[in-house]
Amino acid sequence: MAHTILLALLPIFFVMALGYLAGRLAIVDNHHVEGLNVLVMTFALPASLFAATATAPRSEMLAQAPLFLISSGVMLVVFAAWYLLQVRYMKVGKADASLQALTIAFPNLAGVGLPILSDVLGPSGTVPLAIVLASGSIIISPLSLLLVEMHVDKPGTNNGQRPKISHSLWHALTKPVVVAPLLGILFSLSGLKTGDVVDASLLLIGHAAPGVALFLTGVVLSAEAFKLDRKVIGATIMSNLVRPILTTGVVLVLSIPWDAAKVAILLAAVPSGFFGILFAVNYRLDSRATGSMVIASTVSSIVTLAIAVAILFPR
Repeated sequence: MAHTILLALLPIFFVMALGYLAGRLAIVDNHHVEGLNVLVMTFALPASLFAATATAPRSEMLAQAPLFLISSGVMLVVFAAWYLLQVRYMKVGKADASLQALTIAFPNLAGVGLPILSDVLGPSGTVPLAIVLASGSIIISPLSLLLVEMHVDKPGTNNGQRPKISHSLWHALTKPVVVAPLLGILFSLSGLKTGDVVDASLLLIGHAAPGVALFLTGVVLSAEAFKLDRKVIGATIMSNLVRPILTTGVVLVLSIPWDAAKVAILLAAVPSGFFGILFAVNYRLDSRATGSMVIASTVSSIVTLAIAVAILFPR
């Protein structure tokens, strides 16, 4: 299992390192990465999310309802706790605080969760992973985007006037990364089949999402130095320890069947995801803090994930 964890994490660092070197060596302009960001957030990742959810059998989708609710609830609690802490006590801007909270609350399920769960559960691990990934994409991402839309300064606004909540909500909910998994779940519940041709077409572009996103993360980080401070350490503790511990408490209180509970806890132990960095690039916000959080969380997860797997799935 140690080999499996390293096999899941080391390729992440390799691809991020490629992006970092590409930015440092000026092979890729690390100050203008909008094109790569559009590729990931508008095309590749939405295609991957739709394919993962739409191809799940309806019976399996319905059986994962408790996992969806538990994962969504835990992510919301972690998101709200970090956001309020940063806004009220650390005096961080609301837009930046929401992206930091998104980074901490929403794990890197596509890059790290998939290989880990595939080794533990085999092919059957795809459905629960898609459900948790969808819960973050449908609930946590729109919440973060809504806060950004409401508080970020946009070109063309009059005297810094903020857009109406309804306008911001519409922009947040109509993002491809939000619409795609929602449509995929509805498609699965309808009992319809996508077909081999559609699946192959979506997966061809969808498979590029994790790799390009990690490469883009490295390019973005190459423009700024990694900084390990109290905020980054606190964020790592929140994502790698508090999130899985909180999930454990919830599944024990609700008496969830242990097989389902183990999956929920393991996915909660996955390190921080890259959505916050990509959204920061999209809205031209500061990505230094979120980038450092992702690196610190991923490195430390070599230990925390190993412990979680050894306890939950002993061999």
